[in-house]
Amino acid sequence: MADYDEELLIDLDAVSVTAAPARTTGIVPRPAERKKLVGLDVDVYLLLVVGVLVAIGLMMVFSTTFDWSYAEFGSPSVIFFRQVRSLLIGLAVMGVLTLIDYRRWRLWIVPVTIAVIGLLVFLLTLPEHEEFGGRRALFGDSVQPGELAELVMIVYLSAWLSSKREKLRKLTYGLIPFSLLVGVVCALIMAQPDLSTAALIFVSSVTMFFLAGADLVQLALVGIVAGALGVGVATQIEYARVRIEHHLEGINQIQEASWHVQRATIAFRNGGWGGVGLGESSEKFGHLPFPHTDSIFAVIGEEMGIVGCVLVVALFVILVYRGFTIARRAPDAFGAVLSAGVSCWIVFQALLNMAVLTGLLPFTGVPLPFISYGGSSLVVSLAGMGLLLSVSRVTARNAIPERKSADLADIDEEDTQHDTERSTGWAITAATTRGYSGGRDGGRHISGPRRRRRPRR
Repeated sequence: MADYDEELLIDLDAVSVTAAPARTTGIVPRPAERKKLVGLDVDVYLLLVVGVLVAIGLMMVFSTTFDWSYAEFGSPSVIFFRQVRSLLIGLAVMGVLTLIDYRRWRLWIVPVTIAVIGLLVFLLTLPEHEEFGGRRALFGDSVQPGELAELVMIVYLSAWLSSKREKLRKLTYGLIPFSLLVGVVCALIMAQPDLSTAALIFVSSVTMFFLAGADLVQLALVGIVAGALGVGVATQIEYARVRIEHHLEGINQIQEASWHVQRATIAFRNGGWGGVGLGESSEKFGHLPFPHTDSIFAVIGEEMGIVGCVLVVALFVILVYRGFTIARRAPDAFGAVLSAGVSCWIVFQALLNMAVLTGLLPFTGVPLPFISYGGSSLVVSLAGMGLLLSVSRVTARNAIPERKSADLADIDEEDTQHDTERSTGWAITAATTRGYSGGRDGGRHISGPRRRRRPRR
């Protein structure tokens, strides 16, 4: 028999290499990252809502002041450009406050609050206004410390309430110091007298006290005491008593309501669903009191109709929704209470203005935020939006690094798993190669590498 050499033959057809599936990280951009993609790390929706409200405000300010401006200055746009100047100042303030980390205000707010209280005290030493009475403004009626006190109180209470937490339920740490602080500021503002601003500060402060975790019994005590004091003060101030009497009389008969409410009702009726057209209001020409400030919502109703009023209301609803969304995502208690407080303060102003013009509350002089004419109101409102945007900015900047760290951890875990699967796949492939052969055996399973003998010549 012939001798044979043993030669190891490997059938390459039996070796199959399967490409590893492409890795997918499953990373979906979160809201903070989506804002970063467009170059912003603030709440874009809130910014858009404020922009639309300001645009409506400029449009309505020109509509309600062009005749007054022409009669007094010989040009229909002088007063309008004053509002534009205030808007530019307000936008600058909003931008600066957006860039400043809101947490720094915990260190700065105490001296700022003391300074504002000092301004309120100083205001009481000035003579009363010749035309409107009272002492509410400085520098030729261009600066109203009461407007500034609204926002400063919100920031101070946010810092104070967030530091107390569970202690708020105790009288010595919660109700008593809260009542003293809010009571002093409201008393100084009521002495101007400015009941509407004092009421707005009180309602906003109590809402923040509740959101921070105050006990319901404490809130009930605050409501009872404040209600009794409010009724007592309102009956002692003549103009407030007259307004309450007119409101009560007008509930049953509109003809007995105040002149302001009657003309506002006529304006809404004239507007109907679609309005009479921009600039075409007739009530603003000497009939409706203060059409560019307190009554501007009635002019919106006449020129833009119910549709325009619903649009404005919807914008404020979106604003407060975005504000509470920022509060819910805030990285700390101070940011949460601050965001909720600013949102409530803005929407309470809007609700009070609309409720007065629709006859639901006695008349009071509260401007419609972002829309009514007035430098102090516009600048302070935009400053509040700057604080809200600062909270959203800090939240976004904190969320993106955390998200990236989590993503890197997921990628490392997937890399390890991928390497393990790849090594396991090569082992299986090698075992398959050793255990199968194509050739004449047709892939018949054998115990090891196939060997065959060749005859030696």
